Amino acid sequence: MKKAVVLIREVDQQYEGLRTSLGLLLESVEVRMIVLEHEVAALAGKDSDEEAYEEYFDNMEFIDEMDGERYSDNRANVEVHGFKPASREQISAMLREADFVVPF
Repeated sequence: MKKAVVLIREVDQQYEGLRTSLGLLLESVEVRMIVLEHEVAALAGKDSDEEAYEEYFDNMEFIDEMDGERYSDNRANVEVHGFKPASREQISAMLREADFVVPF
């Protein structure tokens, strides 16, 4: 099975990174979605559409159900949103192990 890392650094690209992660999982690719340097709840400040905000968090649950992994270096993502913690060193190792990396 191919391994992919979806690396999301830009707040404006959170939704696209999540969609890409889900699409790769549907294609039987092992996915690690990594959110860097921001809390995913920042999406709410960018979008006044509460329905889109809820949809984002529902889709994160689909990643879990499809055996994808979610990591972050942001404490709030770990404590509030169920991400696994990842240090810079751990993220570097994940990037080296991946067959491909999709940056956002």
